[in-house]
Amino acid sequence: MKSLNVSEFREQCLSLLDKLPTDGLVITRRGKPIARVTPVRKNNADLIGSMAGMFEINGDILRTGEKWDAES
Repeated sequence: MKSLNVSEFREQCLSLLDKLPTDGLVITRRGKPIARVTPVRKNNADLIGSMAGMFEINGDILRTGEKWDAES
């Protein structure tokens, strides 16, 4: 994660926000972190179905394969 002094951030703020890295920026004052700027996450609805076809299901995933008797 890139670290930047607060005065440098003020000078370059708009250009930094245009090219904001995915892990964000840490803003420091006198070498100590004071803030973190991170990009807004994508809408979670975009994730639905994004991994379709990446897994193969073998067997019946709803059963353990063991016979079970509630009476015993």
